[in-house]
Amino acid sequence: MSAEDFASFLADVRVVPVVAIPRADEAVRLARTLVEAGLPCAEITFRTDAAAAAIAAIAHAVPELRVGAGTVLSVAQADAALHAGASFIVAPGFDPAVVDFALERGVPVVPGVCTPTEVTLALARGLSVLKLFPAEASGGVSYLKALAAPFGAARFVPTGGIGPDNLAAYLAVRQVVACGGSWMVAKDLIAAGEFDTIGALAAEARRLACEARPSVV
Repeated sequence: MSAEDFASFLADVRVVPVVAIPRADEAVRLARTLVEAGLPCAEITFRTDAAAAAIAAIAHAVPELRVGAGTVLSVAQADAALHAGASFIVAPGFDPAVVDFALERGVPVVPGVCTPTEVTLALARGLSVLKLFPAEASGGVSYLKALAAPFGAARFVPTGGIGPDNLAAYLAVRQVVACGGSWMVAKDLIAAGEFDTIGALAAEARRLACEARPSVV
């Protein structure tokens, strides 16, 4: 998938569920729940030991969901993610080694940025979709607007502290392509098997996102 196609996919889905999955055997049911709710995308974070196995299970059993790897902190994790079947890589910061590893393999990569210097470094490597992290703790929508203003070519996926109460405000920013969030896939809901609740929250997230941004940007 090209970077342009990936950006278009993000613009269409508008919300990326960010998942810290406790056990890999919950992955397929979670993925099917998200697809049924209208969110055919998930970022499975390497915050748990189940990440690679969960990515592999989803990639095999639910190909209609685009699964990526998040919280990728090293080339070794990026390699494990790609071998498991991840279709994109997300990192909390800008690590040139991880970025170059993904780019060399033609895999979309979304590094985390929080300063103008990091945005500049990412753009210099030909990237255009960047993760603002942690979005709310960094200053929220007002900081995002100030950070984005000098960088017309940059598109952002703000993540961190985003929920149903502020999702629309982020999506209203022209340079935001999508938002990352975990409220609809909270770790305790997954562990408790509350998939009906997850589905309802995911469907609500999709509805709120489409209301905030009715057309693909």
